[in-house]
Amino acid sequence: MSGTSIPLSEAAKGSMLRISGIEVQGVLRRRLLDLGFVVGNAVEVLRRSPLGDPIAFRVSNTTIALRREESSLIFGEVIGGVEA
Repeated sequence: MSGTSIPLSEAAKGSMLRISGIEVQGVLRRRLLDLGFVVGNAVEVLRRSPLGDPIAFRVSNTTIALRREESSLIFGEVIGGVEA
């Protein structure tokens, strides 16, 4: 497993990450926090669209699709699944 933080946008399909930081500001930050993208929570990368944008994540038993520009500002450490 890796001990370094990577953007969620670079995580491999099937990998599990623990959120280590969120660099999003404003209304979008509040929305992501409300949806469960909180430091310490586990996130699973479920699937990518054919062109790679958006990406579907499972967080707090909910499936959420984020655009690459949003997911590149959320960082996590790989804790299981496929290595990124």
